[in-house]
Amino acid sequence: MHTNRLAYEKSPYLQQHAHNPVDWYAWGPEAFEKARTENKPIFLSIGYSTCHWCHVMERESFEDDALAAVLNRHFVPVKVDREERPDVDRIYMLFVQATTGSGGWPMSVFLTPELKPFFGGTYFPPDNRYGRPGFGSILEQLARAWQDDREKIQNSSIEVMNSLEQYAKIAPRPGGLDAGVLDSAFYAFRRIFDNRLGGFGGAPKFPRPSVHNFLLRHYARTGNEEALEMVALTLREMANGGMNDQLGGGFHRYSVDDRWFVPHFEKMLYDQAQIAISHLEMFQITREPFFADVARDIFEYVMREMTHPEGGFYSAEDADSVIDPAQPNVKGEGAFYVWPYQELEALLEPGTLELFNFYYGVERDGNVHEDPHGEFRGRSILYQAHTLAQAAARFKLSESEVREKLDSARVTLLEARAKRVRPHLDDKILTSWNALMISACAKGAQVLGEPRYANAAVTAAQFVLKKMFEPGAVRLLRRFRDGEAAIPGFLDDYAFFAQALLDIYETNFETYYLELAAQLAVRMRELFEDTEGGAFFSTAEGDSNLIMRMKEDYDGAEPSGNSIAALVLLRLARLTGREEFRESAERTLLAFAQRISGSTAGVPQMLVAFQYSLAAPRQIVIAGDRESAAPLVEAVRQRFLPETSVMLADTDEARAVLGRLTPAIAGMKPVDGRAAAYVCENFTCQLPVTTVDDLTQLLK
Repeated sequence: MHTNRLAYEKSPYLQQHAHNPVDWYAWGPEAFEKARTENKPIFLSIGYSTCHWCHVMERESFEDDALAAVLNRHFVPVKVDREERPDVDRIYMLFVQATTGSGGWPMSVFLTPELKPFFGGTYFPPDNRYGRPGFGSILEQLARAWQDDREKIQNSSIEVMNSLEQYAKIAPRPGGLDAGVLDSAFYAFRRIFDNRLGGFGGAPKFPRPSVHNFLLRHYARTGNEEALEMVALTLREMANGGMNDQLGGGFHRYSVDDRWFVPHFEKMLYDQAQIAISHLEMFQITREPFFADVARDIFEYVMREMTHPEGGFYSAEDADSVIDPAQPNVKGEGAFYVWPYQELEALLEPGTLELFNFYYGVERDGNVHEDPHGEFRGRSILYQAHTLAQAAARFKLSESEVREKLDSARVTLLEARAKRVRPHLDDKILTSWNALMISACAKGAQVLGEPRYANAAVTAAQFVLKKMFEPGAVRLLRRFRDGEAAIPGFLDDYAFFAQALLDIYETNFETYYLELAAQLAVRMRELFEDTEGGAFFSTAEGDSNLIMRMKEDYDGAEPSGNSIAALVLLRLARLTGREEFRESAERTLLAFAQRISGSTAGVPQMLVAFQYSLAAPRQIVIAGDRESAAPLVEAVRQRFLPETSVMLADTDEARAVLGRLTPAIAGMKPVDGRAAAYVCENFTCQLPVTTVDDLTQLLK
């Protein structure tokens, strides 16, 4: 067995390639020095450990001795885990998208020794197939070109870099932003909305919760029921489809079809966090138990399968898994999750089996009828093919009887599934992704009144603070794994974690988290802000191995660091009264004004921040001990109030801390011994109220 340098890395993705015959290097000075000394181009391969096509390219090309020999002879091969180094990934993804029109992983980019890209793509088969050039022929052609036309390639790479830098340049637009862009954005999403099956655009369909965030806030601002229905239909169809793990909870990465039926089976932490919040906010608005139940299923999955013993959250579970334990090296897409009819028949009683198959769309010969690769032959993906009412009518049972039988069947099948070989778990802990899940747990505790979720949020935050944070320097690290924290944090890490701390504060009202969020915001501005041009770079200054610093604005699978930074600063400005936070956020919005106005569909979370900046400042301060204040706090949490800040002055110490941030709070006290709520809007406070009914009237 070969062993290369990646065996010494902590990244699960890099370790997966540690025994390739390719002479891999990790991203760093050793590889770059070799490229410069030997005057060889760099082959940069970027992916992540739960990526299906990354596994395919490894099996086909990186484990092939002949292809490895060509790579080792003519190139310096470098591996990057995109989840550890999103900064590297963003730069070269921009190049691949600009030159090929699309992007994805694995990403394959060829660089000069000066790290400038000159050729790239995504997955390459080992030989010519699928209408793609073979990896072997690409290597040979590029090796010859480097030998014969090196100067031309180097000049071309310089031109490419100039173009990329121009494209990535962000500068304020004269005239700023107009509130009309919010309505324009609604119509932009309406045009691409699938009003039959939910989601935005056609297959493949990806969850994009930032769009939900914007549309729900658009509904709250305008009362536009259509915006609400767009999110409701999307969430229902996603939850009823194969995208949702019907047995174990949690959502898969995306659906390859337009009806959310056949998923790409990997599960990502950031999806669980954001999709949970979408369901929680929909429950706040509609009070429909369906949405609360889906959120609970997500939390149960994450707490059961994705949580470190000390409380941090793991990153992902793989799409591929072992089909037959007797052949542990033979894996298939979704093998852990799909069901042969015969196995269900052996596990469930005949009457329950028939009901289960009707409800979940199971077919004797498998229910995936369009299966070009034969991956699901004879197997069924569970999805909600019929409603409880339809099942009750079909089997002449009450809905409660149907629910009871299905619940029992799910327990049986979950126990049986647990005996299968689980998919690979990427157990690294990332600050930004943990922060998203912390926010979700905090929101879950607020909306569902579940103390376990609050405890999960606090425990995970303390994990980050103990293992990935240097308090003296107010410095975050990005990744923890196997006892080691490493990689200086990026904008996403600081912005998302500051947001998580604010969400914890609004859950347990411990002022420590509010004060720490403000400290992180200050440090974030020092490290990443462009005070002249506005907005934030994704990376701090000083890394000579990065050929450019970018200001990310696209709200895709994850919201952009700039979108969350702007929103965090606006929230902090209202909670603390610090004008420098508000000014920094407004500079960020102005810097992206052209993108916001011209590409609204690409920046839904930035639109959330912009709408927040326009809303009249509203604070609710509840004064009184926690027990007597609880009904008032609960009354606030029952309502969807996305642009309202909530504080609790329950002790003299808390009142003193909050008073230092917002002086008026120091004088807010209980009334006649009863907890009182002070509702302040546009810097003017209403008379305090002490009953839930009176507070509810003020919040209408």
